[in-house]
Amino acid sequence: MNQKYRTIGSFGETEIIIQKSRFICRAKRVESEEEAVQFIHDISKQHWDATHNCYAYLVTELQQKSSDDGEPAGTAGRPILEVIHAKDLLYTAIVVTRYFGGIKLGAGGLIRAYSQGAAAAIEAAGIIERIMHQEVLLTFDYSFMGKMEHELHKTGYLLETPQFTDVVTWPVWTPAGEEQQLIAKVTDWTHGQAKIVLGKQEFKEREERRPHEK
Repeated sequence: MNQKYRTIGSFGETEIIIQKSRFICRAKRVESEEEAVQFIHDISKQHWDATHNCYAYLVTELQQKSSDDGEPAGTAGRPILEVIHAKDLLYTAIVVTRYFGGIKLGAGGLIRAYSQGAAAAIEAAGIIERIMHQEVLLTFDYSFMGKMEHELHKTGYLLETPQFTDVVTWPVWTPAGEEQQLIAKVTDWTHGQAKIVLGKQEFKEREERRPHEK
């Protein structure tokens, strides 16, 4: 299994006008091919009166599909799919709905329009990176709470809310493969008196910064 991959935020929608044609562009993160198909079905049903509901999805490399939905072959679905590939995304479905404005765009114009629509939908959703994390359960005496709080907040690991009983139990998430580094640090901070147990593994999200952001 991949330890990390790129995908989009949960959902994005925007609209562009090209030569009087209206393009409604939607992108959705999906967990399965069935969810992608359902998303496309729902949009097509909502916009039953549209000229075209063109789409592409890429769940995994083995689960991908595109459709021109009546546009000239290769001018809509394939360009949408190529944008998804170009941005190295998985678990992504895009539908670009077109209401014809009376001006034909030609093959080249259609390819540019649907590529632009796909890119706009992705930008609206945002791109995130999902990284496999390991849960590390730290249990220690209250006397170490100040030290642990001070040190853990400097690590950059994902910290859940501590649980307070007769001892403190603090779930911490590290990128998979880095848990031994955390264990070594906690052992040092608590002079070997902390109980450390590995929990479950899950993908955690990190939003990508856009080029203009710092």
